Amino acid sequence: MSTSTPGAGVSTTAAPHASRHGRERSAFFRYRWWIYTVGALVLVSAARIIGNADDVSSSGTLRAAILAAVPIALAGLGGLWSERAGVVNIGLEGMMIMGTLGAGYFGYHYGWIAGVLGGMLLGAVAGLVHAVATVIFGVDHIVSGVAINIITLGLAGFLAELLFTDLPGGGPTQSPTLPKPWEIDLTVIADPAKTVEDKHWFVISDLASAVGALTLNLSVLTILALVLVVGSGWVLWRTPFGLRLRSCGESPAAAESLGVDVYRYKIVAVTISGALAGLGGVFLAMVAQSGFQQNQTGGRGYIGLAAMIFGNWRPGGLLLGSGLFGYTNGVQLRSGGTSLHALLLAAGVVLLVLAVVQLRRGVRGSAVASAVMGAAVIALYFSIDVVPRQFTTMAPYVATLLVLAFASQSLRMPAADGQVYRKGSAG
Repeated sequence: MSTSTPGAGVSTTAAPHASRHGRERSAFFRYRWWIYTVGALVLVSAARIIGNADDVSSSGTLRAAILAAVPIALAGLGGLWSERAGVVNIGLEGMMIMGTLGAGYFGYHYGWIAGVLGGMLLGAVAGLVHAVATVIFGVDHIVSGVAINIITLGLAGFLAELLFTDLPGGGPTQSPTLPKPWEIDLTVIADPAKTVEDKHWFVISDLASAVGALTLNLSVLTILALVLVVGSGWVLWRTPFGLRLRSCGESPAAAESLGVDVYRYKIVAVTISGALAGLGGVFLAMVAQSGFQQNQTGGRGYIGLAAMIFGNWRPGGLLLGSGLFGYTNGVQLRSGGTSLHALLLAAGVVLLVLAVVQLRRGVRGSAVASAVMGAAVIALYFSIDVVPRQFTTMAPYVATLLVLAFASQSLRMPAADGQVYRKGSAG
């Protein structure tokens, strides 16, 4: 039996329903990244079986994906720290370049730990330059970031020729071979996981592949990167320091009125941003490859920025965006067109599901576009047997652009991100 409030004309039976709907929606948003991850695992496993492409989720492919994803995640994490404090950091690419140079010089002369610290230090210096230019002198954030990228590219080329030319195995564009950071080999876990992987069971073998990739030849820097992502989430969202830093990116005038030293927090955040991007460069030079090489970053700083935006300026989403790029890159490196052909079916299904979700939200234009694109991708899957070699290297970048395009509808950047702030404006 329902009752109504006199004069209101609203039944109180609607309240429990609305409350239950709100709780269900809140629970979904709380666990949405886990839901997305499980859904992606099921789709990839189904695509592997239907397309008869075992390399889609093999442990070798996943190891290649990790090597590609970690430097992007570190660059994106650097961008997260900077932009949560209100400073746009287009200069991540240049800070990564300085990280590769630091790893090359300090790693060769003093060991891999010194290489890690030296790369982070040079990245932090580049971050500090960006912070001083944007925060103290009020330079436009984009202009300063582009200048950082141009200057560091030329500086790294000049210093590499100066530092590495006369070294054995070195040259004007590369360092000698660098020592590798420690690697973890848990063969007691990896060997049984490989046995299960070779069974090619639905989902179970794919999980075994992931276990194998994470327990064999796993660099200590990969673990450090994961710790930094989780730790950054805790610091920025669970500590008073993080609250003050994020307030500088949302409303610096209000933060200053409450006694927050906005300049100091912004400078610290951008310097940390540079150190994290520098660590991404270290990973490229010491783990993904065997030494410093000129133009080694290959635009990964920009891709890290895209992964951060895809992740809605949050660590979990950033990690997922980096993983997506790393995975598509690993697939095309390992087996090229065969595995990518199998993934076309999964991509088409995702687009059709997205169309249904958008239609339920009332976004009809986007729903129609998603449905048409999904149908086209599925039709392409059935019309070809393998993705042409000329298009395989484009796959990671196309995937990044498509995900950003579809994710842009629900993104929310920090309110004061990119704005020039002058001390005293709170009054």
